[in-house]
Amino acid sequence: MDTRHQTGMDRRAFLASAGMAAAAAALGQSSHAEAQQPASTRFKPMALGLLIHPFPDPEERIALVAKLGFPTCFFSLDNYLGKFTPDLAKRMQDSLEKHNVVATTAEVVQPPPLKWNFTEGPSTIGIVPRAYRAARMDALKQTSDFAKLLGIDKIQTHCGFIPEDPHDPLYEEAVLAIRELTEHCAGNGQLFLMETGQETPVTVLRTIKDVDRPTIGVGLDTANLILYGKANPVDAVKIIGPYVRAMHAKDGKWPTDPMQLGKEVKIGEGEVDFEKVLTGLHALGYKGAVTIERETSGPQQVADVRDEKVYLERILAKLKS
Repeated sequence: MDTRHQTGMDRRAFLASAGMAAAAAALGQSSHAEAQQPASTRFKPMALGLLIHPFPDPEERIALVAKLGFPTCFFSLDNYLGKFTPDLAKRMQDSLEKHNVVATTAEVVQPPPLKWNFTEGPSTIGIVPRAYRAARMDALKQTSDFAKLLGIDKIQTHCGFIPEDPHDPLYEEAVLAIRELTEHCAGNGQLFLMETGQETPVTVLRTIKDVDRPTIGVGLDTANLILYGKANPVDAVKIIGPYVRAMHAKDGKWPTDPMQLGKEVKIGEGEVDFEKVLTGLHALGYKGAVTIERETSGPQQVADVRDEKVYLERILAKLKS
């Protein structure tokens, strides 16, 4: 995910609202989500999905997911930081139920600054940079608490440019921060997922083993591995495949400018071999969604997503036959 929208946060406001929800539940006024099973039990393995930014109108965005024929969606919630309330959760849950769509995962990467490049990215992205770590962790905990109201059982983010050198002080600090986030999410009945991109698959695997918690996993973004020049996603599945619990189906081309990331493109026009990636995940028993992410907007994005859906459906049909 690559998002650049500005947001604010007010954790105390959300906690107060969450406290009201808890009180209501104690009085028997439980939310829709509290009566539901976790998201991962409410859709078929490898069901297609669409990444959406449900701000400012969740109903409109969720309706689009259904209109395009997707049974699942992935929530990018940065624009709602500081605005999480039980009322918002109810509105979103009502829309999901109305359109028969399952929200599988929730993600935030903010607050800013975030520089999606090779020169400033290491000092601004994720929970690795000390200057932004506390605020990002707070945002992720807010998101976990809010997602619990929706029955969403996976929280995902870019952890950042985790050092490949395990003796780098920032590596140990990142492991401790990820462990804390994993434990917080586990308390809400959720997995915490590291989205691929800034790290090599080997570094991701090392981090998972050092975090040493059963609820840590990977959100596989197929294009990001290429855009950051870190790995071929087919090979990445061989290394971190057993830990993949969510997937962004996205295509891209390798970087040719050492200062800038590679280019994200429409599925089928880049370097990702989706048939091999999906075959590898299927062989490992992957049960998560296959979520399309197309980093454009407007009518062109919708047109591209329609084509990408058909492209992936053909591959998935072969696997399930």
